[in-house]
Amino acid sequence: MLGDLFSGWHIWIILLIIVLLFGATRLPALARSIGQSTRIFKKEIREGHEEDEAAEAAKDSKAESKAAPAAAEKPADKI
Repeated sequence: MLGDLFSGWHIWIILLIIVLLFGATRLPALARSIGQSTRIFKKEIREGHEEDEAAEAAKDSKAESKAAPAAAEKPADKI
């Protein structure tokens, strides 16, 4: 779908406009800043997943600890 939208010369025109707007000297700093932001974003996402997994594990262990005493308190059936 997007393959027909941009051909090779469209991309060159877009790159030329970007260079004219930001200047060739600022582009490396801009790319470095985008790279750092991407790394920070990925790190935060990874830490968020780890926190979610830790919270689920704590919730599961808490539910298991509550279920174990309840089973122990239940009287055994006599035959």
